[in-house]
Amino acid sequence: MRNKRKIINDPVFGFITIPTEFLYDLIQHPFVQRLTRIKQLGLSSFVYPGTQHTRFQHSLGAMYLMSEAVNQLRSLGYDISREDGEGALAAILLHDVGHAPFSHVLENSLVGGISHEEISLLMMQKINSEVDGHLDNAIKIFLGQHPQHFLHQLVAGQLDVDRLDYLRRDSFYSGVTEGNIGSDRIIKMLDLYKGRLVVQEKGIYSIEKFLMARRLMYWQVYLHKTSVAAERLLIHTLTRAKELALEGQELFASPALHFFLYNSISKDDFLSRPEVLEQYALLDDSDIISALKVWMTYPDKVLSTLSNGFINRRLFKIKILQEPLSKQECKELNAQYQQHFDICEHDANFFWAVEEVANEVYSPDEDGIQIKYNNGEVKDITEASDMFNLQVLTKEAKKYYLCYWPVFN
Repeated sequence: MRNKRKIINDPVFGFITIPTEFLYDLIQHPFVQRLTRIKQLGLSSFVYPGTQHTRFQHSLGAMYLMSEAVNQLRSLGYDISREDGEGALAAILLHDVGHAPFSHVLENSLVGGISHEEISLLMMQKINSEVDGHLDNAIKIFLGQHPQHFLHQLVAGQLDVDRLDYLRRDSFYSGVTEGNIGSDRIIKMLDLYKGRLVVQEKGIYSIEKFLMARRLMYWQVYLHKTSVAAERLLIHTLTRAKELALEGQELFASPALHFFLYNSISKDDFLSRPEVLEQYALLDDSDIISALKVWMTYPDKVLSTLSNGFINRRLFKIKILQEPLSKQECKELNAQYQQHFDICEHDANFFWAVEEVANEVYSPDEDGIQIKYNNGEVKDITEASDMFNLQVLTKEAKKYYLCYWPVFN
């Protein structure tokens, strides 16, 4: 075990120690190593060139923060066994293992009806079968089936270590300083109340900043209009490629990408066909980029134009709408692309889209953030805080974007 207690130098948190041999072996697993080839922020580098960090770095950072949170709760006298502590660290280390290349793009193009969280669970179960059930505890924590519910809250709650890492990490790499939260102070303020995660009264201002930072990061980084446009362009490109593949046209693709292009894959396929998960685990960002570079010269006008646009950063333009386009406006827009490219109505649909983007920063109904006062009273953060803005954050904010290929400028 001494030989496997490695130290990793992380630019955000400094030195991260891998505390157990089992966690070290998990990090070495191909499913986890695959995350080194998937960008954490997908297509945000089109806007913020510094966002080149990976899902692997985020997973390590979240594991470090989980270790800090467990140690904080132990310091207050709460009983968290070695097995449960290791299970919590394993759960957060693997929480993103099911992510597709470029984050959510494949969920909306090549694969249907299954989320990356569900795929993460399938991958955890596959690893568990290889380690003789050593991940049983981690899977219970991940699913919220463990008796110590606060461990699940630390993995997937509104104040989980996942968010504490990605806000600080994404702020660091993007240069958007508004997202730089005091994750260390928040963790030092954690406590329990009737088996649930709460924050001590003196941590209320740190939570206020955390929620405001999350709102700013969503609109400035995660849902930035250029990122939305790039993602829509890539979704349309992959959707077109799959359409041509299912028609029998031969497209260049790596074996794993070829599998998903030439097969209609659903959630049932993931559950019933082991080879589907095996092929998915071989997909990463490089499969998509290498295919797009070749598709730039493909005879199909739609596929080659969109692929060329993505590779050479000729992205969809964006126009903010007050409401979605009417049917007549959609018809007129589509007709312009038909005429410009001399293509049919169906093919013209690949050159534009209306995106509805929604952001709800905080929901008090979903296991919300509770503030524990010194007198033992507990209140939701929206009641405890005197900031009016926090009430606003509980309401879903929507924007409508028209994404369109730039031929009319």
